[in-house]
Amino acid sequence: MPHTGPQSVDRALEILDAVADAPGPVSAKALARRVGCSLSTAYHLLAPLAARGYVVRTARGYVPGPRVPLLHRSFLRHLEPAPRMTDLLARLRRTTGAEAYYTAYRGGLITVVDTTAPVTDTANPFAPGRETRAHATAHGKALLAELPGPALRRYLTEHGMARLTAATITSADGLERELSRVRGQGFAVSVGEADPSYTCLAVALPRAGDDGAVHALSVSLPTEEFRRRPEGIRAALADAAAAVS
Repeated sequence: MPHTGPQSVDRALEILDAVADAPGPVSAKALARRVGCSLSTAYHLLAPLAARGYVVRTARGYVPGPRVPLLHRSFLRHLEPAPRMTDLLARLRRTTGAEAYYTAYRGGLITVVDTTAPVTDTANPFAPGRETRAHATAHGKALLAELPGPALRRYLTEHGMARLTAATITSADGLERELSRVRGQGFAVSVGEADPSYTCLAVALPRAGDDGAVHALSVSLPTEEFRRRPEGIRAALADAAAAVS
C-alpha cells in the first residue's frame, strides 16, 4: 500500500498490519524486512505500539495486543444493529448448516464485521475485515445494490473489479445488470465468483440510521451443498433478516 501520511506513522501501521496478518508470533527482524526499514527503526516503532497495548512481545516474537479487541468492540458500538447480531448469526448457522456473516458498508468501505466461521478455519474465503471483492460476493452485491448511483460508481472506481474466478463479473455494465436483479428479487447470490468452490447468499437489512451505512446478512457454503437445498437456505436467510427489522 502506498504511503499516505508521515512515513513513521505509515510504517508503524504497516508493522501492526504485519503482526495481525502473521500466522503466529513474528520477530522484529522479520517485521523490519516486511516494512523495509532497519532493525533499529523497527524496534523504535514497536516500542509505542507495545506501550499502548497494540502489540505484545513474547519469547517467540510479537503478537496482537489487548488493545485490538477493544477497537473491534468500539467499531461494533458505532455500527447499529451490530450488538444484536451475534445470537442471530448463531441461530442462522444452526438453521442452515452454513457459515453466517454480518457485513456493513460505511464511509466508502465494506467490512465483514462478524461471522460464525472459527478463526482457525483458514480455508473459509470470507474472513472478518475489509472486503475488497464486493463485486464478486453476495454480501458485497447486496450492499452495492442499495447505494445511490454516485456512491456506487465511486466505490467501483476506488476498488476495481478484479477477476477472481472464471465466473467473476468484471464489467460495470454486467455488474449493473446483476445489481438490478438483486433489487428485483430481494437477495443476492454469488456462485463461484469469489471462490470457485463456494456459493454465498445475502440480503440487505433495513437502514438503521441516517449516516449512509448499509448492512447485510449472508451465508456461504460449498456450491454442491447449496444446490441440494437452495430454497430452504434462502427462506432461513429471509427469516433472519425479518427478525432484525
